[in-house]
Amino acid sequence: MVLSEYTFVFVIGTFFALLDAYNNGANDVANAWATSVSSRSITYRQAMVCGTIFEMLGAITVGARSADTIKNGIIPHESFAGNAGVQMLAFTCALAAASSWVMWCTRHSAHVSSTYSLISSVAGVGVATVGASQVQWGWNGGKGLGAIFAGLGMAPAIAACFGAIIFMSIKLVVHKRRCPVPWAVWSAPFFFLVAATICTLSIVYKGSPNLGLNKRPAWYIAAVTMGTGGGVCLISALFFVPWTHAKVIKRDGSIRWYHVLSGPLLWSRPAPAGTDRAIAVVPNYAVVQEDPDINEIGSPDTIRVDPIDVLPKATQANEKSVKVAEGQVDYKLLMAQAEEKFHAKLRKGRGLLAWAMRTLHENPMGPGEIYEIKNLRILLKRIPCMVIVGALYGLHYDIHAAQSGIHGTPEGDRMERVYSHAKKYPNEVEHTYSFIQILTACTASFAHGANDIGNSVGPWAVLYGAWRTGNAAESEADVEVWQLAVLSATISVGLITYGYNIMKVMGNKITYHSPSRGCSMEMGAAITVLIFSQYSLPVSTSMCITGATVGVGLCNGNLKAVNWQRVGLLVFAWIMTVPIAGTLAGILMGIILNAPHFG
Repeated sequence: MVLSEYTFVFVIGTFFALLDAYNNGANDVANAWATSVSSRSITYRQAMVCGTIFEMLGAITVGARSADTIKNGIIPHESFAGNAGVQMLAFTCALAAASSWVMWCTRHSAHVSSTYSLISSVAGVGVATVGASQVQWGWNGGKGLGAIFAGLGMAPAIAACFGAIIFMSIKLVVHKRRCPVPWAVWSAPFFFLVAATICTLSIVYKGSPNLGLNKRPAWYIAAVTMGTGGGVCLISALFFVPWTHAKVIKRDGSIRWYHVLSGPLLWSRPAPAGTDRAIAVVPNYAVVQEDPDINEIGSPDTIRVDPIDVLPKATQANEKSVKVAEGQVDYKLLMAQAEEKFHAKLRKGRGLLAWAMRTLHENPMGPGEIYEIKNLRILLKRIPCMVIVGALYGLHYDIHAAQSGIHGTPEGDRMERVYSHAKKYPNEVEHTYSFIQILTACTASFAHGANDIGNSVGPWAVLYGAWRTGNAAESEADVEVWQLAVLSATISVGLITYGYNIMKVMGNKITYHSPSRGCSMEMGAAITVLIFSQYSLPVSTSMCITGATVGVGLCNGNLKAVNWQRVGLLVFAWIMTVPIAGTLAGILMGIILNAPHFG
């Protein structure tokens, strides 16, 4: 029986649960795919498709277990003394504070941990609702705040170690060889084995409580895991290796992707004879900071941005400070010009997004207030176009240029110095690992869906159970599969529409990326997430992938190969998340609980 007096709180709480899931996709999932996109192993749109599929698979098949920690491990349901209304309000305030903080940070390209943001918010409302003594500050069987925040320091370090170990193995086996290309081709099945085993282990060993796979005996788990990993290894040896050999060693330009189905027959495939035979060309995986298509659109002389538009109002009002801000004007002009060039490129294209951006460009708001009749008419044209741009802009964003920084700006120059300390390996070698990186990215996305779905589904399960029954103890009920499906779909929407804001930071702004480095980062982060999730400990995917990125960057043998300024800013944002999210949630809960009421 649904209690109508709780319906309003349930609706508000559901909204913030969906918003939290949306932010999770725009923040943490974008981190999981940033390395693949920045390494050019996969296009942005392909990453969105793969990310959606594997996020939902991980959440639905594995995600139910980690939800219990946030549901019951921080504030015991007994603390609410059976008051379902207060319990619903507490988790609604926690979701509101966490989602607001993460959205603000995502807007400013600071990828804070949505996991720790929600955990801190739950602790904050716990203090405001039942008192600090009722909050589980200690270990609490691995489910208290002590156990959860232990991962704040351990997870990045562990991920850095795993990432470094995997990349060093690639470096020693392949990159250090006199002829690294054949070594890359022949060793590829081993890394397919590692990636496939990790993915299979996350499904079988963790399992979904509804499937009961985690209750199987150890021999069964080992047999299925190694059997699946070995099967993928065998398939890659039979089909992938001959195809890659023909492309990167024989340089057969006539080979196509569907020839991979020929498998062993490719060994006897004769290379086209004659001087006109096509030579296979692999993609260039080098990091670039300029887009030739954009540069052809215009120059600073043809695309002008008024300095008054980019200067702060205080600077405009104070003529004496104009000279001080001269460097700032130049920087902001460069950024504004680059953005306008990119928008001009989009407006020249075809499709719904190009039409919407042309309409917005040709119909600017006129002088006067918004309620002027002329402006109201323009606004009616702009609103549907703004919705279309908001939904489709991310799919067309220039991720690569934004990741590296605009050429000529202080940030762009800084990243050029960082890249100069990383050795560049042959494109043929990196091309081989680009396929492995796609598999590791899917594994990382699956691991994220398994672990971080608990951020939103845990509180939402509490809200739904209390609203449906009116009993606070209902929060111990299992999470429904449809709840996992809805929130994982919302996570995917966040990735597709707003993930570019984080991708442009996480991509190449920490260290140099390439497919061999990227698959090491992703695999190291995936292993770490799965280990923590196995013990029902929510851990930040953002922290894991950042730690793995730094670990792989240090494998270049030079501290200057890592952008420590960006790493420091990220660590500062992680630390500040704990007091800010907790305080916001606690204040919000305290105000609502103590607000004047009648009746």
